[in-house]
Amino acid sequence: MKVLTFILAALLEIIPGGLAYLKQLQPRDSILIADQLEYGFQLDSLAADTPLALPDFTQASGDTLTIVRGWQLDTTARLHVRQPGRKNRGELYSVRGSIVIAPFEEGTYFLPPIPVLCGRDTLVFEGMEIEVKTMPVDTATFQIHDIKGQMRYPLTFKELIPWICGVLVFATLLMLGIRALRRRKQEATAAEHRDPAYIVALRELDKWRGDTFWAPEKQKAFYSGITNALKTYMEDRFGVDAPEMTTAELFAALQDAKDLPADLREELREVFECADFVKFAKHVASQEENARALPTAVRFVTSTYQTVLEEEQKTGDEL
Repeated sequence: MKVLTFILAALLEIIPGGLAYLKQLQPRDSILIADQLEYGFQLDSLAADTPLALPDFTQASGDTLTIVRGWQLDTTARLHVRQPGRKNRGELYSVRGSIVIAPFEEGTYFLPPIPVLCGRDTLVFEGMEIEVKTMPVDTATFQIHDIKGQMRYPLTFKELIPWICGVLVFATLLMLGIRALRRRKQEATAAEHRDPAYIVALRELDKWRGDTFWAPEKQKAFYSGITNALKTYMEDRFGVDAPEMTTAELFAALQDAKDLPADLREELREVFECADFVKFAKHVASQEENARALPTAVRFVTSTYQTVLEEEQKTGDEL
């Protein structure tokens, strides 16, 4: 058992100041080795200009009881009181002074009284006794175990929500990207395998064969189908905006086409003018006009495309 005693200097006028206090900084039901304790005193109703002098305990620090922190004064309360003979109120303070100690050996420690020089008086706060214990070990059943790893707590659904949302957003963006790439690839493949313009035009014109479309109530659809197929072909073959042009504008643009004979151009103009009368002027075309419309359109497509074939074949022979 260790007994620690502080030797105090002789004091002039000693007045009992009460009992010192001891407070554990790590609250528990007993004091263990290396626990830090706050040891000090409490002064109430202390005037603001009262001088204080505190004892020096640093020399008492040793291997078994160490002073971790020196004296520290804290104001815990402030009161306003009226003083006799003065108009203004005075201020009184509650002051707490303490040091921090730590015992490093099991045993009983006798903490010394705390003398505090307060003005002309010396207040002595009665010391305390503490019992320092160590953790008991049952040597009969004690077994050494490996150090346990870090404890892992199970994930909750609330913690998983941000990750689930992130995965869903990523999967959605990935699917949209794949779909866009597939659509672009399909469009490129369709463009590569697209039928030539003259094939498309002849296929559309073939739908209007026969005299069943020559009836007055069907002539508007008949001429619209023929002229629409020709305008689409002209746009691809001659590079003109045929679908948006009137008949006069269209044939003015085709005036300088070298591979379009003048007689065929005039016959085609008559077909377009007759179609305008049928569609916009409620004109009923004659049997001759109806019989001439489709063959003229087919001849126009085949003759102009034949010129392209001849130019491509001539280019290939030169290479």
